[in-house]
Amino acid sequence: MPKTDWKAEAKSLKKRLKRLKDQIGTTVADVSDEIMDEVAAVGDQIATLLKPAKPVSPLAPKDGFPKLPVIKGVSFAAAEAGIKYHHRKDVMLIRLAPGTAMAGVFTRSSTRSGCVRDCQAKLALKAPADAGAAIIVNSGNSNAFTGKVGDEAVSAVTTGLAQALGLPASRVFSSSTGVIGEPLPYDRITAVIPTLVDGLDEAGIEMAAHAMMTTDTFAKGACATVQGDGGPIQIAGIAKGSGMIAPDMATMLVYIFTDAKIAPAPLQRMLSRNVDATFNSITVDSDTSTSDTLLLAATGQSEAAQVTGTVAKAFESALHGVMRDLALQVVRDGEGATKLVEVRVSGAATDADAGKVAFAIANSPLVKTAVAGEDPNWGRIVAAIGKSGAAADRDLLKIHFGDVLVAQNGWRNPRYKEEDGAAHFRQDEIVIRVGLGLGKGARTVWTCDLTDRYIEINADYRS
Repeated sequence: MPKTDWKAEAKSLKKRLKRLKDQIGTTVADVSDEIMDEVAAVGDQIATLLKPAKPVSPLAPKDGFPKLPVIKGVSFAAAEAGIKYHHRKDVMLIRLAPGTAMAGVFTRSSTRSGCVRDCQAKLALKAPADAGAAIIVNSGNSNAFTGKVGDEAVSAVTTGLAQALGLPASRVFSSSTGVIGEPLPYDRITAVIPTLVDGLDEAGIEMAAHAMMTTDTFAKGACATVQGDGGPIQIAGIAKGSGMIAPDMATMLVYIFTDAKIAPAPLQRMLSRNVDATFNSITVDSDTSTSDTLLLAATGQSEAAQVTGTVAKAFESALHGVMRDLALQVVRDGEGATKLVEVRVSGAATDADAGKVAFAIANSPLVKTAVAGEDPNWGRIVAAIGKSGAAADRDLLKIHFGDVLVAQNGWRNPRYKEEDGAAHFRQDEIVIRVGLGLGKGARTVWTCDLTDRYIEINADYRS
């Protein structure tokens, strides 16, 4: 019987045991990592579910999102791409029928986003005959101030969608809204393009409105109907916007659709004529965005004849109404807003001077906080007029809160009672009227109050 080398055998067993321990340790570590990753993911989901629901603005329409008409030639889809938000749709697609006429207005910010510059360039091109169009929008990231990387992201998204829909890339428009200065993870958008295309639905406009919301507390929609020659003409629009709202558009994305038969040139003229009295007459916080976009699409699929003459005037009036409605909904959803404030200025030397006064009042933190506190501090109105840069004469000024005459002839109205002004400021909707007594210039703008909720929202915006 051969002699056993117990020392060698023991050494061999020790090595084997060490190998087994290492293998078990590696396996346990892998499993542990997987478990920890899963626990972290579940934790994120629980945190999202437990996060307090965003309070809806007290100024939101009482009946919720309106019932909007189906616009022939327009369909919508939305999907969850996970750009910033989780467990909600954050990308939406709008497909427009062949022959659709397009018009647009955009922010005049010198640091406007790649999406805005791309849309402007494409609208300047002559549209291919009978070409359709598409609009793709993401929330959570504005793709602004992101250099060439941002331009590449715009190209990747619009080219990918053009291929999926069989459209020229020059007819695919994109918008992005959200945090500035962070690269857009566009691969997450291109990954859901098939889902978006498969989900297109002509009745999906409300879903699209929700998908583009950021700090908004409610989705915004408006509509109108015009009687054309041979049939009705429908107009329907959606918007997003809540903060960073100021003239030269605002942090807004607005998309308006109509089945009217109208060429791009007159459509653009109508849009441009009506933007100053609507979207350029609202302010929440005086900050102009890098991403503002308003696109107007006319599919031409109404049974009514070409829009001309008296029908054109009625159509433009209805378009103005939809734009004004959407603009006011943006102010009603101003971050932290509890009061809607209308500032009417008349009797200015020029319309431009009237605008200076109106916006000086509407953008004044002192005025806005007084409104929030329901304090009719008319001295703050006087101060705002004085700093505006517009021509003004103390002794010709008149200031009203609603129908209550507060000041005139360079002094407080002797009959004014503080409780009358306070009663007006307790209302949800406040009117501040200023008469300058110098000419015929006039301007009306809308704003909201400034509350601590505005600070909370913006202090926590990127977290």
